[in-house]
Amino acid sequence: MPDLSTEINRRRTFAIISHPDAGKTTLTEKFLLYGGQINLAGSVKGKATARHAVSDWMEIEKERGISVTSSVLQFEYNNKCINILDTPGHQDFSEDTYRTLMAADSAVMVIDGGKGVEAQTRKLFKVCGRRGIPIFTFINKMDREARDTFDLVDEIEKELGIATCPVNWPIGSGKDFKGVLDIPSRNVLLFSDTQKGTRQGEEEVIPLSDKETLKSRIGQNALESLLEEVELLEGAGVEFDQDQVDHGKLSPVFFGSALTNFGVEVFLQNFLSMTSSPLPRMSDRGEVDPVARPFSAFVFKIQANMNKAHRDRVAFMRICSGKFEAGMDVYHVQGGKQVRLSQPQQMMADDRHMVKEAYAGDIIGIFDPGIYSIGDTICMPEDTFRYSGIPTFAPEHFARVRQVDTMKRKQFVKGIMQIAEEGAIQVFQELSGGMEEVIVGVVGVLQFEVLQYRLKNEYSVEIRLEQLPYEHIRWIKSRDTDPEKITGTSDMKRIQDLKGNPLLLFVNAWSIGMTLDRNEGLVLEEFNEE
Repeated sequence: MPDLSTEINRRRTFAIISHPDAGKTTLTEKFLLYGGQINLAGSVKGKATARHAVSDWMEIEKERGISVTSSVLQFEYNNKCINILDTPGHQDFSEDTYRTLMAADSAVMVIDGGKGVEAQTRKLFKVCGRRGIPIFTFINKMDREARDTFDLVDEIEKELGIATCPVNWPIGSGKDFKGVLDIPSRNVLLFSDTQKGTRQGEEEVIPLSDKETLKSRIGQNALESLLEEVELLEGAGVEFDQDQVDHGKLSPVFFGSALTNFGVEVFLQNFLSMTSSPLPRMSDRGEVDPVARPFSAFVFKIQANMNKAHRDRVAFMRICSGKFEAGMDVYHVQGGKQVRLSQPQQMMADDRHMVKEAYAGDIIGIFDPGIYSIGDTICMPEDTFRYSGIPTFAPEHFARVRQVDTMKRKQFVKGIMQIAEEGAIQVFQELSGGMEEVIVGVVGVLQFEVLQYRLKNEYSVEIRLEQLPYEHIRWIKSRDTDPEKITGTSDMKRIQDLKGNPLLLFVNAWSIGMTLDRNEGLVLEEFNEE
């Protein structure tokens, strides 16, 4: 029988974040190649062979070539059990990424060497910064033309407000990409264009001190440039400090090419040595130690219809402490009752297998009969507590939703409610109640397209969307306020959420202040923390 602390200590759970098209999904697949999970990487854009990325399972993802939901992937490498949370790159799905980061112990940020820090990278980084989790940077696509290396590193520091510590350093880029210098060992790893998708690439290792051999391999000019850059780095570079990395204040930086596999395994090895096993988590009863406390977990994601044949619904849980065993009886804190965790699964995208046991740090999927919500705590009946919740983003875009065929009312209500419970959309109604008039709020407009697609394909319901001009949402938090009696502005709309909480929508930001001025004692909040 494996020892509990040994099993937990060999876990590593991290999220991969990036701007769209930076190569995040490709990097994820190369990790799986090294873990022996797949033999050939599928390209998202490989239409000639009709293969799709392993971590993209939803039909719309395969059609559009983008990731819109987070995938959970597990593999073994060098006696470590690794859980990868692959997140959507598109900014319209940043809320899903935010929830996923709540379940991760660290994050790998993938940056396109030709583009540098992009808008979405900034937004995602702020989320990481809020949690203070360790961030590792992989600057990808060095086999294509890339920007000046010093400029890239400077931009990360300025734009994201984090110190950087290059662990390796590229020699050229694009057609002139020769390889990287491994800074700690002072060895040069030479690049050769490997067969795309294969596991092993040819890597020749030459000590930096062997200048004659290096000159014959990379040329006089590349060697001189490298020696100058090394001198600059040694004079101005930040030294590696594990404590700073652990607190999210220093990001180790690596260079490579996920497509050709160069630098991926070196990165993986370094990453595993610099990250920690699952850490204690905060609850309403203080820190929960992963080893000392019995089984506990929290729900960070709910996904309906992962299997079209079964129309099922899966609650993804991050195990925070102890050991999970299939069929165990646990306490669902928010539901206030004991439940049996049935059909526990682990994932390889939509390929699932049943698990008999799992440990702190692991992610499991549990069959959900409709009782779980995002942020729920699961623990042992004799040891009840509650993990701090996951706040929801305030929607920024709103649309009125109408079904085309009114005879399909039941399917429409079921579909929109199930998708809302996943957290991708928020559903509102008129104050009079009822689902006749449904308003949907989303963080990004692409979510509307996904909603339309999923209702049609998963629930056989066609809808029409009428976009509304509102951009600002506020929950009414003053208990004695009657929403109908609020003196508002002409651009204000009164609605309620699915729990019956009243709220206001505004077209203009200045209308919020004006409404507060006109109604003494009115309290409005941007987030609903229930």
